[in-house]
Amino acid sequence: MKQVIVVFGLLLAMCNSNELLAQPPPPGGGGGDSGPNCFPPPCVPIDGGLSWLLIAGTVYGGKKLYKANKEQKEEL
Repeated sequence: MKQVIVVFGLLLAMCNSNELLAQPPPPGGGGGDSGPNCFPPPCVPIDGGLSWLLIAGTVYGGKKLYKANKEQKEEL
């Protein structure tokens, strides 16, 4: 029974795979300027969110190191 379900699932996936093909972009492309929409050109969204993520990672890593060091001292 399990093999029938697997075969049916594979057949269903093969029949529906045509819908997963990527489509080409529409002709024309939009605006007249082909450059980036931001200034200065490296359009990387680095803002306060990234710094908070780095701070949280540092605090979490420090907590893990402190806990590991504390457990190691208790073993001895």
